[in-house]
Amino acid sequence: MKVEIVESFEAGCSPNSNDHLLVREIAHRVNNEFASIIGRASLIAARSASDEVKHAMATVTGILHHCADVHRALEMPANCKIIDATHYIRTLCQSILRARLDDRDIELVLVEHPVEMRSERCWRLGMIVSELIMNSLRHAFDGSGGTIQIELSVSGPHVQCCVMDNGSNRDPGTPGQGLKIVKALARELDGEIVHRFGPDGALSILMFPVTSQAPQIEQEPWVNDEEWGSRRFAACP
Repeated sequence: MKVEIVESFEAGCSPNSNDHLLVREIAHRVNNEFASIIGRASLIAARSASDEVKHAMATVTGILHHCADVHRALEMPANCKIIDATHYIRTLCQSILRARLDDRDIELVLVEHPVEMRSERCWRLGMIVSELIMNSLRHAFDGSGGTIQIELSVSGPHVQCCVMDNGSNRDPGTPGQGLKIVKALARELDGEIVHRFGPDGALSILMFPVTSQAPQIEQEPWVNDEEWGSRRFAACP
């Protein structure tokens, strides 16, 4: 899924024009690179007399198509309107599943509740969810199977998104670049994100307002809670 592209943002919703054009230009170049690489892989397969090479290149081409789908799902929207956030996150998760998880014994589960919000806020939410999923894939499972669960819900004026995995215990240490980006994106949503780690997995809870009023969150943004270690996939607190 790609958020619908139109010529300009509605009045009052446009970000800095130079930043907007730069992001659009980068996305355009990445799309062109994907198309170029897929074309070259297809040409190599067509020119080869080996069935093994043809099969291998077809597999690579398929993976590239799925990765391009993820990239398109995460493109900055060019308009500002209310969209179905649950549908957007579902489509993003399906793209990540095909691109990253088809050959791994890891299940990706989305617990759905009806949520609507403006497209530019949903785009930032999608980038956060994508990074948290990739963080679990990089650090949680050590080649073994498991489950990553995403739950998106709304309570009054606030949206809550929980991303949890049942992977191996990890010492959070110093947050990496990915989690720093996640924190910055949460701030852009006027929200907060907390992380919990235990022997049975990790949980990240993002809370932000549907509008621009910041929620009140009493927890520290970085928590290593040993007592929480028994939590797996219970409902988000």
